[in-house]
Amino acid sequence: MKRIHVAAAVIRGADERVLIAKRPLDKHQGGLWEFPGGKVEAGEGVQAALARELLEELGIVVTAAQPLIQVRHDYPDKQVLLDVWEVQAFTGEPHGAEGQPLMWVAADQLTNYSFPAANQPIVAAARLPQRYLVTPDGIAPQRLLDGLARALDDGIRLIQLRAPSLLHAEYLALAERALALCEGRAQLMLKGPLDWAANFPQAGWHLTAEQLRQVSEGRPIALGQWLAASCHNAEELELAASLGVDFVTLSPVQVTASHPEAPPLGWARVADLLLGFDRPAYLLGGLLTADIPRAREAGAQGVAAIRAFWPD
Repeated sequence: MKRIHVAAAVIRGADERVLIAKRPLDKHQGGLWEFPGGKVEAGEGVQAALARELLEELGIVVTAAQPLIQVRHDYPDKQVLLDVWEVQAFTGEPHGAEGQPLMWVAADQLTNYSFPAANQPIVAAARLPQRYLVTPDGIAPQRLLDGLARALDDGIRLIQLRAPSLLHAEYLALAERALALCEGRAQLMLKGPLDWAANFPQAGWHLTAEQLRQVSEGRPIALGQWLAASCHNAEELELAASLGVDFVTLSPVQVTASHPEAPPLGWARVADLLLGFDRPAYLLGGLLTADIPRAREAGAQGVAAIRAFWPD
């Protein structure tokens, strides 16, 4: 069965809401919501197909877009490759040129709408930012909280609370305070024993590579909570996908000061590993904010970092 190549768009308005459209009832997956786009014709480039489809479907002209994620999905009757781009600027007023209902939705409300199964990783990618802050270890809890407050003011919206040198009781107390600080401003990801997760339903959980290998089967936390995993190779990426994680970090891309002994993957290997991986991925290891465009070109959601994003 030939895989159908589809160009799709996560279109953001000036207020950061995302545009979604309802599929006609007489089409495949009819009645469900989707991200606008359509089939890439033979000999047509993806960007050209996206521009054509959005002009035909919505009456808009794309003026700024970048890669977001590729998703391969097999339905019983169809195989699709969704080549998804994030549209940040356009001219024209979007309207259902083919009679399809449209809706502007806050990104964090996308999970309240029913999408085809192939769209689920896109929903995750649309909700996630480009920067993922990992907190530095070895600093006093109050200083860490002060740094988090400054990071929030700097626009950080996804944070991993990493503090392996703290005792368990100290980490749990810090997590409670960090959650209160992040409420309504950022998604906090915690680390540690999985049996803690039920006590922090508003937090996400970031699995270590060791935990990833230890989970025997199935998603280890509730569907409503973000689940991430640290990956370093193809095997770990496959394990993460099989567990139903929402996103991963992939590292190290370059030599890092914190783990100088770890051989870097390099940009070419990263792009190869992410080809066919259908979850958002943050690249980690010696990267800066300036590396985000290159990370997106390699198939990643963005960049994760400690030093590059920590306010100190």
